[in-house]
Amino acid sequence: MIYFGFTHCPDICPEELDKMAEVVDAVKEEYGDHVLTPVFITCDPLRDTAEVVKDYVQDFHPDLIGFTGSPEELKQVARSYRVYSYTPPNVSVDDDYLVDHSIFIYLMDPQGKFIDCYARDTTSDEVLHSFKNYMKDYLQDGGKLKSKK
Repeated sequence: MIYFGFTHCPDICPEELDKMAEVVDAVKEEYGDHVLTPVFITCDPLRDTAEVVKDYVQDFHPDLIGFTGSPEELKQVARSYRVYSYTPPNVSVDDDYLVDHSIFIYLMDPQGKFIDCYARDTTSDEVLHSFKNYMKDYLQDGGKLKSKK
């Protein structure tokens, strides 16, 4: 699962990352470790350094992997997922500003191909149910799990 956000987000990003953490824990309970990897990618490279992102993601789940990069790299990654983001012009690292961005959790298959996305109003139970349906199809098609309980 992949989510694009920023570490200074006051409410929406933390809510979505909590939702991802709930889903990851439920998947681990049913299928074992290393089945679903949660990923956070920043939309705010100005303030979200590698150290900031590393500390931030650990507040949500120990398995959550955080990414940052140059503005150009992050713009290219966001574009590949069709993620919208907008940072006000002429801001500095010390400014208090919000980054406007798409609010979706993306579900990818083991090969990194897009499977589905979930909007803000999708509950963790709905995401889990959707994941289980995709997992059932994946296993029926001969897919294997890295680890089983």
